[in-house]
This record gives sequence, structure tokens and C-alpha cells, in this order.
Amino acid sequence: MSKKQIFDRKPLIYLITEGDAAMPNFPEKSAQILNLIKIAAQNKISFVQIREKNLSARLVFELAAKAVKITRNSKTKILVNDRADIALAASADGVHLTSASLSAKTISQNFPREFIVGVSAHTIEEAEKAKSEGADFATLSPIFATPEKGLPKGLDALREVCEKLKPFPVIALGGVDETNFKSVLENGASGFAAIRFLNKAENLRKLTADLR
Repeated sequence: MSKKQIFDRKPLIYLITEGDAAMPNFPEKSAQILNLIKIAAQNKISFVQIREKNLSARLVFELAAKAVKITRNSKTKILVNDRADIALAASADGVHLTSASLSAKTISQNFPREFIVGVSAHTIEEAEKAKSEGADFATLSPIFATPEKGLPKGLDALREVCEKLKPFPVIALGGVDETNFKSVLENGASGFAAIRFLNKAENLRKLTADLR
């Protein structure tokens, strides 16, 4: 599946893992994450970001490599947070870059053409930079109130960014749940990302049914 085919499927639904896996609980937590990824693939969730900052590089690689085997023949793509090198080594589909990561320009110039590059943005300037450097999409956050993420930007700011950057995909992040995900789509977002909302298997199943 080409990048164009991936991003032509709307809305883009972006599951981000909870980040509570660590070496002591890795067997249990990795099993839970992989089971959730299996359900995500069954329900054609667009992307899953493995965002487990408390794991060593070795364990992130192990988790990503197992995840890729689950999603190999599905429409679900696996991205690794920050570590493009681990993503490539594990045959993941791409990387999600933070402000501390290598630049989107560096990745797009040095990694395979079909390697997906997502970027975290918190301002219109950061989203514009992501687009200009060759990223495939940006998440804009926080749209709604979410713990420890600062003041929410709201739907007006989301609409402004989406309008200015279109057709570049902007994915809404931050406080998105079953009560408001339709509103971000109505205001121009190509999709939405979530941690709490999308880490529940029943929500993945219900969401897929609702969007159909």
C-alpha cells in the first residue's frame, strides 16, 4: 500500500500506546499492547504509535518487531515514537518525531521513500515546519483539555491550521474521546489521535461501527 493510499483513507485514526510498560512488567504489558494492536488491525485503525519511553531500546525493538508481524497484511501501520532507527530495524512502517528527535527533513532524505514520518506540533508554525520538511502528517495538540498538557487550543485554532495547511494531513490530539471526535473532523482534521480513548478495545470496535 502506497503512502497516498494510506492517507487517502479518512478519517485517520491514530492509537498511541499508554506508555506504562517497563522492564519489570514487560511480559504482561507487552502482551496487552500486542493484543490491543491485534484488535486495532481487525478494526482497520490507521496507525498505532508505540510510545513506551520507559523501555530500553532492545525492548522497544522487540515490541515493535512483534507488532509488525501482527499488522503485516492489514491496513494498520506501526509507528515508533522518536526512534527512527529502531523503527527501521524492526521493519515498522514509520516514526513519530518529537521536538527532541531528528528532523523530518533528515528522516525524509535518508530513509526509504515509503517510510512514514509523523511530527508532533503545538503551534501553526511547528505544523508548517513539519510540512515544509517533508513530513507525511502532523498531530496538533492539545485540542481539548487533557492532564498536564497546558491550555487547550480549541476547535477554532484546529480549523485555522487545517485550512492553512491543506491538503497536508493534520491529526487532532489531546482530550479526544467519544463525545468530541466528530467535531474535530467537522473542523478540518484529517483524523484524530488518542491515548486513553483508543486504548480500550471496546472503543475501537464501537468507533469502527460508528464510522461505517
